[in-house]
Amino acid sequence: MVKGMEFVRVALAVSIGWLAGCTGGEEEGPIVPPPPPPAEYADKHMPSEWWDDAQKLEEGRRLYLGEANPDVKCSSCHGNDGRPVKAGATDFRNPERMKLYSDSVWFWRISEGVPNTKMKGWKSKLSEDDRWKLVLYERNFGLPGKVWSEEQKQWVDKGAQ
Repeated sequence: MVKGMEFVRVALAVSIGWLAGCTGGEEEGPIVPPPPPPAEYADKHMPSEWWDDAQKLEEGRRLYLGEANPDVKCSSCHGNDGRPVKAGATDFRNPERMKLYSDSVWFWRISEGVPNTKMKGWKSKLSEDDRWKLVLYERNFGLPGKVWSEEQKQWVDKGAQ
C-alpha cells in the first residue's frame, strides 16, 4: 500500500508540474528597461514611410505567423496574438513593457536574439527589411497606432510625430 501511495504522490507532483509548464509565458517578471542597443544598431530606425504601409504590415504578419518563411515562426513562442505560448517569451500585448523598447532595441533583439534566453537571432534567416516588417507587425499587439519618435525618444501617436 505504501508503494501505491508513493506512486500516486509522484504522479500528482508530475501532473502539477506538467500543468504549470503548459500555462504559457505569463510570468515575465518585473518590467525593467532593456539595455541600450549596441552601436551597430543604435542609429537604425524603422523607415518612416513604413508606419502607414498596409502591405509591409501584412508582410510582417505573414513572417510572424511563419507563412512567408518556413524557417521563422515567431508565433510559435509569442503566440498568434502576441500572448506567449511558451514560458519566458515576451508578451507583446503589454504596453507598459513594450513602450520601453525603442524600434532600434526591438530590431536588435530580433536580429541578434536575447542572451541567456531561448530567443535566438534571426539575421541569418531574415533580411533587414523583413526584420523591420516584424517590428512593424509586433508593435501592433501592445502599441497600436504608435510610431517611434527618435526626437522624443518614445512611442507617440502616429499624428504626433
